[in-house]
Amino acid sequence: MIAIVLLIFLAYVMGSVPSGYLLGKMSGVDVRSVGSGNIGATNVVRALGKGRGVLTLFADVAKGYLPVFVGLRLEFDAAAIALIAVAAFLGHLYPLFLNFQGGKGVATALGALLALAPTATLILIVVFAVAVLVSRIVSLGAIAAAIAAPVVLWLFSQSLVFVAMGLFLGAMVIWRHRRNIQRLLAGTEPRFGAR
Repeated sequence: MIAIVLLIFLAYVMGSVPSGYLLGKMSGVDVRSVGSGNIGATNVVRALGKGRGVLTLFADVAKGYLPVFVGLRLEFDAAAIALIAVAAFLGHLYPLFLNFQGGKGVATALGALLALAPTATLILIVVFAVAVLVSRIVSLGAIAAAIAAPVVLWLFSQSLVFVAMGLFLGAMVIWRHRRNIQRLLAGTEPRFGAR
């Protein structure tokens, strides 16, 4: 029990590490003050270029992947694994190190799901990629994958605990994209690659 609580806490702390913000600061840029103001990979690409954007993406994915991977290796039960995944995800959304003002959680959720259900997660990546390729709108891809997450987990026979976790992660991602949704409805959401 102590090991589970410790890993949940460590997952939150790891999730709280603001990768995009730190990479921006190393380049002399506060990514919160440019573009969308988000600390995630998409805004880092816009503010600092593809290289640092890719580094941010990998770091944010790792924040979700590593604690869930450790929990699985330690053979924790489904409820504990779900709590570890949610802790890492919430760490990114509400980071300890940035006054609880974080990103939208897409990459960190991706990392957690990749450790937990790799095949199902590959389907979600395809959903994301198709939506982005068709629309050239990254937020639309994230929203589509968030909607699909609990359904795909259920179709791949994951436990109800993990389906419920997918529903929570998806709902939170959609909530964090509420301003993007308003812009999508107004036709003003920026397309990827556009100035």
